Amino acid sequence: MARPHQLQRLRSRRHPLRLVNHRPGLLPCRFNGVHGRGQIDAAIEAGQALGIQLRTMSERFTKLVGLMATLRAVNGCPWDRKQTHDSLKPYLLEETYEVLETIDQHDTSKLREELGDVLLQVIFHSQIAAEAGTFTVDDVLDTLAEKLVRRHPHVFDTNGQTGALTNGEQVLSQWEQIKRAEREAAGGTQSALDGVPKTLPALLRAYQTQARAARVGFDWPHNAAGLEQIFGKVAEEVGELQKALAETPAEAESSPNQPDRNAAIESELGDILFSLVNLARFVKVNPEEALRGSTNRFIDRFHLVETHATEKGTPLTDMTLAEMDLLWEEAKQRLARPVETEPEQARTTSQKEIQP
Repeated sequence: MARPHQLQRLRSRRHPLRLVNHRPGLLPCRFNGVHGRGQIDAAIEAGQALGIQLRTMSERFTKLVGLMATLRAVNGCPWDRKQTHDSLKPYLLEETYEVLETIDQHDTSKLREELGDVLLQVIFHSQIAAEAGTFTVDDVLDTLAEKLVRRHPHVFDTNGQTGALTNGEQVLSQWEQIKRAEREAAGGTQSALDGVPKTLPALLRAYQTQARAARVGFDWPHNAAGLEQIFGKVAEEVGELQKALAETPAEAESSPNQPDRNAAIESELGDILFSLVNLARFVKVNPEEALRGSTNRFIDRFHLVETHATEKGTPLTDMTLAEMDLLWEEAKQRLARPVETEPEQARTTSQKEIQP
């Protein structure tokens, strides 16, 4: 029986399966080629000893890649054949958000399906690139495996520091140093803010931008005084928005012919949102997750208000604001009951899970 320390790189005829060469207490970053049928069988046996069905996993992945190649072939699917990297962008985004929604719903069965849809997008793009001769799915797997090892030297002992890092903050700091070195090697720019995609949702982009600035010391003090300063900044930005609103007569507030005024209001409102993101980061809450949760709660409550209105036989459009407020409070109380009876330990765990 082969042992875990015999795990090396397994390459099938078409697709590689990355395995780390392991010695007791050491996980080097080298990926060595496996030559000969006997060594391949030994690697598979070693994987099975760890509960990994390597051959089956490789066969399934190869089958999936083959299915996509067939769909893109001359006699394949017309819709799949005409797709490009650009045309697939909205589908990748849509599938990603469907994964997030499924996670919020705690539906593990649905999550399995949605993750498959995201994987399909990766294979789809890889197939398009392979046809163009730019890269293959093999290259995608190789690049990912090498990056994971390179950016985790404390795990794979690439520089003799196994176990040297003891907390997440140290890992993040090292991660940024490694990425900075990678950019230098590639001749790229050296800004601490590099690498934050412009296409991220605005709240998440603001959060990541602030987090990266904070890693080089550009941040509020992380203590009670710092928290008070952030609250003061939020209040300051709200005051500036109120000032911008007061500088134009009320009758011109909704006029589209006030570009300067509208730009000023937009700018001040953006500053408020940016400062609130700073507050969220300080209290270790992901603002994107927080806003999505609030939106979901609003939708759930509103649906319940609509249901109650239907039961009363009065459409919402015929109700007074006071009547709708009463239904809203009833909906809040009804939906809050399960949370109130949730064990304290479960609530604590949930709060920890949303922290970045």
